[in-house]
Amino acid sequence: MRYLLTTLALSSLTLTSAFAAGGEEHHALPLYAQKLHESLPISNSMVMVWIAALVIVVFCRMATGKMSLIPSGLQNFAEWAFESLYNFLESLMGKHLTHRTFWFFGSIFFFILVSNYLGLIPGVGTVGWTALDSHGHASFTPLLRGANADINMTAAMSFSFALLWFYWALTENSVSGFFAHIFAPKGSFSGIMLLMMVPIFLFVGVLEMVSIAIRPVALSFRLFGNIYGGEQTLESLMNLVPKSIAFLPALPFYFMELLVGFVQALVFTLLCAIFLKLICDHGDEHHEAGDHGHH
Repeated sequence: MRYLLTTLALSSLTLTSAFAAGGEEHHALPLYAQKLHESLPISNSMVMVWIAALVIVVFCRMATGKMSLIPSGLQNFAEWAFESLYNFLESLMGKHLTHRTFWFFGSIFFFILVSNYLGLIPGVGTVGWTALDSHGHASFTPLLRGANADINMTAAMSFSFALLWFYWALTENSVSGFFAHIFAPKGSFSGIMLLMMVPIFLFVGVLEMVSIAIRPVALSFRLFGNIYGGEQTLESLMNLVPKSIAFLPALPFYFMELLVGFVQALVFTLLCAIFLKLICDHGDEHHEAGDHGHH
């Protein structure tokens, strides 16, 4: 999907360059977020992050302001949304891990989802101002930019998860259990077979450590590439025709982006949950066995 969106974006950019050469200017969405003013450390993507956080806070306040046994429509929707995500993660990670980590996974899922949908509001990335830079070239600065179309935002979420992943992995397995999970031979071996398997699993453990180090980078670019490619595609398609009917070429892709926005929020959360489950598998089974023992 992300390769399709990127290819479409590049193709439509080539076509819109011809329109620009004929006198109609086209502003491509830059790869990086832009400062709203040189004297302020505030970028257009940061504003979208604040708006997304505000939307979530206001929604939660409205949904939980007057809790009742017979819920209102908004409270009922909020309970359904959170319970559905919680039950989904519990079926994947188990009761103990979900109970411990849902504060993170719930927050990250709904933040990504709201941010993705806010980025589809007409005017985001296209409404702004044009100014001359230090070289005398016209530079367009959009007032708003999709939060996840900024690699800084997706990297911040990914590396935050990486730090939490290490904390949860160490506390669930202990330090010795953590390294044993990665490097120790899996299965029952003895004698010469054990001596043969130890270097193999050590090598596999090194590969696993490389994979762990790459994960936050892959998570960052996966989310950024999909969202940036989608926004670039929509903007470029709208510049293929006169402004009065600019929405027509982008309309089919707009509805596809509604699905992509949800899928990317789910994929990011799902991958993080799987990474955590894989390293905490034994620890989680231990906790669940302990819970059954208490009962």
